Amino acid sequence: MQYSADGQSDGAATVQFPQPGFLASVFRDLGADQGPDPDGGATARTESDRQGEGPAGGPGADGPAAPAPGATAGGPGGPAAPGTPGRPDSADSGDAVAEHARAAALTHHRTVTVQAEHDRLADLLRRAALPVSAMDFESQLRHYAPRPYPADGPDAAEESEPRWEDFAPDEPAAADPESGPSRRLLDSGYQRELAQARLAHQRALREWRTRRAEAGSPAADESRRAHEAVEEARARAVREYNESLEECRRAYRLAEPAAVESLLERALAAAETATQDLPAPCRAVFRPLTRTAVLDLDLPPLDLVPSLTGYRLAPDGDIVPVPRPPADRATDYLRLVARLALRALQAADAVDTDEILAGVVLNGWLREPGTAEPLCLLSVDADRDALARTRLLPPETPYEERDDEGVYADAEQDEALVRLRQLGAAVTPDPYARASVEPAAQAGAAVPAAPDLSANEFAQLVRDLLTRGGLAEWSVRLRGPAGLVATGEGAPGSALPGRWVVWASRGTEPVTVEQIETLAEAVSEESAERGLRLTTGRFSDEALDLTAEESHRHIHLVDGDGVRELARTHLGLPLAAGL
Repeated sequence: MQYSADGQSDGAATVQFPQPGFLASVFRDLGADQGPDPDGGATARTESDRQGEGPAGGPGADGPAAPAPGATAGGPGGPAAPGTPGRPDSADSGDAVAEHARAAALTHHRTVTVQAEHDRLADLLRRAALPVSAMDFESQLRHYAPRPYPADGPDAAEESEPRWEDFAPDEPAAADPESGPSRRLLDSGYQRELAQARLAHQRALREWRTRRAEAGSPAADESRRAHEAVEEARARAVREYNESLEECRRAYRLAEPAAVESLLERALAAAETATQDLPAPCRAVFRPLTRTAVLDLDLPPLDLVPSLTGYRLAPDGDIVPVPRPPADRATDYLRLVARLALRALQAADAVDTDEILAGVVLNGWLREPGTAEPLCLLSVDADRDALARTRLLPPETPYEERDDEGVYADAEQDEALVRLRQLGAAVTPDPYARASVEPAAQAGAAVPAAPDLSANEFAQLVRDLLTRGGLAEWSVRLRGPAGLVATGEGAPGSALPGRWVVWASRGTEPVTVEQIETLAEAVSEESAERGLRLTTGRFSDEALDLTAEESHRHIHLVDGDGVRELARTHLGLPLAAGL
């Protein structure tokens, strides 16, 4: 209590503060900051207080006191509390957030890059399905259109002296009908138009007089002669080009290999203009023996098709790629390859307006750096009838937008692949596993051996040999890679009269007696008169002895030497001797 000067209490309590060392120790034990003293000054901590000394107790001299419950770890000698602003843990948390943001941005950037690759593939699929421009001889003809001499324009003969009436401006309308023409002549706007018209008339008059003066000058005559010389050179160049093109056309109609191959390769190169950023060259070899074009198409690299769907950010902060299913990637590659193959077939078929080709063989080759031999991933062997039955133009809509499948359809439903399979194409089941197919024929010599022929080529060769020998009404019953079975009928008096059953094969194994017996049974079933067993190899001695018997004399035999002789006689081209 406080007391007044007279010794009486004034009702105010007087707080007796302990010594500063004791108060500081109590505040420290409670985990509170020291406040100001009653006089407004901060309570100072003495050196002895900081060392734990003091008469009122405290930690004592034995060692530092343990922190009281609830004491901040940020006191002397302790780490900063997590999340406290300005403390080290707060800085580490900010760095982690920034690092996560950078990883998320990088993940998005990489995903956008992958999506751009998908968009490019979709664009290639679209452009590979565009129609191919015809490159036949008619479309390549050039036309000459003479350019007239500038002085001989359409108005040159009728040009006359410029008249003032054609330049004079219209007089202004009078505001007062009663006013005379002198009032209209005082119009300032009309006077300006009149002055400009006089200048234009004088300029036109000078130019007219200059042209008349120069019309008969030596310089004008020389200019006219130079113009006529240029036009004559243009006309001569167009005429010579068209004559050379007509010469190529005559050679093409004679089935000369160089002319046919030149025309085919020009058509194939023109078909690539829609996808110039996708190198897919195609070379052509023409075989006059079978009138077949063998095309070698270089397929695009496998890494053209994206292997990822995108990227995702893992919980631990790693950027993880999301791969596509291998089947989807293989399907996309085959879809693109099918469109390129259809485009090449359509270009070759469209340019053959004179029907020189009897068929087309197309092989798709994958050439990878560092590999010795290319891989054949696609092979088509189609005759003219099959090409006519199949719509070779790629589908107008190469892909469909679907919610569940994106821009890519299933391989079994892809129209380009379906059309190739209609042509009997052999397509690799998995291009990324490097699973190759057997090429139908190799683009080798113009006169190949029998083993080098495709199935359609061999069938066409046999048909040409026998039809030129007199066997008409040719009908193929069975055909495969090894040969064919067909029927035909020759006119009376021809080299092959009557109805025939023909069995032609190629191979190195000799023809056995069992095959001769089978042919004899087929002749009886077809109500034919004769049978012909043709092979590019040879016959066994037993088969030769059987056909010498009376019961099998209606069976005729032609071995490999006979086939080559027939090719030389009827086709004018020898068949190379094969194995």
